[in-house]
Amino acid sequence: MGLLELEHVAKSCSNGSAVLEDVSLVVDPGEMVVVLGERRSGRSTLLSIAAGIETPDSGVVRFAGNDLARIDKQALGNGIAYCRRDFGSYAGPTVLDQIIASQMARRVEQPMAAMRARQALERVKAGQCGRLRTRDLRGEETIRVALARALTSDPRLLIVDEPTIGLDGQERDGVLMLLRSLADEGVAVLASATDGTSLLGADRVVALRKGRLRGQTTPVLAEVTELAHHRQARC
Repeated sequence: MGLLELEHVAKSCSNGSAVLEDVSLVVDPGEMVVVLGERRSGRSTLLSIAAGIETPDSGVVRFAGNDLARIDKQALGNGIAYCRRDFGSYAGPTVLDQIIASQMARRVEQPMAAMRARQALERVKAGQCGRLRTRDLRGEETIRVALARALTSDPRLLIVDEPTIGLDGQERDGVLMLLRSLADEGVAVLASATDGTSLLGADRVVALRKGRLRGQTTPVLAEVTELAHHRQARC
């Protein structure tokens, strides 16, 4: 039994057109799976359903053996974390304000929330961003901060839609290696991508086209060392 299981999931738009058709997918603990598909292929809807944000019209979604539709509490924050890039002005202007506020909404006391926020930022190598205003974050900093916020709930499954969108080659690879490291720590990762440049570190890639899974593959990729570590090794 996988950590996340989707069985024969289907979803349609309000006008009746199909978004997902008969999608079945399993993600195991510590596995990094990338859903590869073009725009309007159903990727974002698939990830939202996997996170429990949306409900399928038919089919079953299970997390840790439990049907998401029958769980009283939202799975988000209780084992599943969905990484969002948006920041609410109500939570405060700085990165630390935002990450602390997201935890206090889950009834975490402020001192503990502050400690977890700093630890999460260090975990994603964005410790220097804590006092920055969210509006001043660059592309790679934004996704790292968003990942830090998601990780404060100590998830078993991390879901992130297009983690490398808008990033250049080095920034993209850095974020993908971060996701790989989280999977190596035991956190299952379900991500999406629109092209083959965002598959670094994936254990498995599933192709989604017009709402249907068209196949899967295991990428054969050479080991990559982060640039900063490579430079240190040469010094």
